[in-house]
Amino acid sequence: MEDILRPIYQERASQSNTLGVLSIEKKQKSFSSTDSFDAILLIIVREADKPLFIKHYSYSDKKAAMHIITEEQLREWILLGSNRKIFEWINDSKILFDRNEFVAHLKTELREFPFYGRKIKMGVEFAKLIRRYVDGKALFENHQYLDAYNHVVHSLHHLARLAVIENGFHSELTVWHQVKQIEPEIFKLYEELVNSEETLEKRLELLFLASEFLIHSRTHLGAAHLLDILEGKEYWSFDQIMNEKEVTPYSVDLEVLIEYLIDKHLIEVVKAETKGQGIFHRYYKVREKLL
Repeated sequence: MEDILRPIYQERASQSNTLGVLSIEKKQKSFSSTDSFDAILLIIVREADKPLFIKHYSYSDKKAAMHIITEEQLREWILLGSNRKIFEWINDSKILFDRNEFVAHLKTELREFPFYGRKIKMGVEFAKLIRRYVDGKALFENHQYLDAYNHVVHSLHHLARLAVIENGFHSELTVWHQVKQIEPEIFKLYEELVNSEETLEKRLELLFLASEFLIHSRTHLGAAHLLDILEGKEYWSFDQIMNEKEVTPYSVDLEVLIEYLIDKHLIEVVKAETKGQGIFHRYYKVREKLL
């Protein structure tokens, strides 16, 4: 495979913009890791007109895909976990070209998973968890059990990923395999949800009770990144929080997370008068810790 594709990646490797070239071959029993292709060429560049460019090739009776990705896009995928295959690709890849050991350092970084990177990822995962949990509970209370079930399944996935990250690992495609070993209590909840012979209503009712405890026990850890940022100023408008660069990954889940943290007495609301009688601006600050 490498010999056949060499002319393609050698041309890219000769360009000063290219940071690394990796090859990933299909595992014998796993089509999903390479999206059914026999080989993936992953080319990392400093910058490009598009953050991701993909081209497909055929050779003999096989097929290959070339992915050209900017460093910024790669970092975003790693931070947000929005392309979970990337972890497997980087870990299992063969390095064909590595400028100034960029790829070697990246592999080390992923393996060691620095605490600060974990803190941001836990915050983002916790925000997604709260969104799914709150929306699912509202649907449950309105007797929309099938829709509530969908949200609960997603909330358990986020809870599982949060537990994996908390333990210093990247949450991969096989997150339930990871969780079964790291946090069997969460794995058991998932099993009970999908395998129990109880009615759907009863399963959801029991799960919300159990989830509430597991979420509550992780609130300080999951909210630590956001609270650290908010402690940088006396108080914030929501727009200021939303446009803070480090908060951008929270996206549409930010509002529901802040309301949850208000409910848990970790954030408090500060009211400021407006020109309209009886209406106030709403600001947010980290609640002072009681001694």
